[in-house]
Amino acid sequence: MDLLLYIKDELYALIPVLWIIGNFLKITPVIKNWTIPWILLSIAIIFSTVILGLTIQAFLQGVLVTGGAVLVHQLIKQTREKN
Repeated sequence: MDLLLYIKDELYALIPVLWIIGNFLKITPVIKNWTIPWILLSIAIIFSTVILGLTIQAFLQGVLVTGGAVLVHQLIKQTREKN
């Protein structure tokens, strides 16, 4: 299944933005690692709602974009570790 088929074109830019924000949150000592995906999800839903309007579709797009960003992060992390 291709995740990118379900994400609207205008929201593709959110994936690298969320990935960068996640990296900054990761090096912030006050923020626990388990909260980072929740923070990214909140940011993605807010931005999706601003771009698409207050709809269920915007909420779902925020979830998908967050999934894409976390997936990219995990692919890079797991490829580097190779354990």
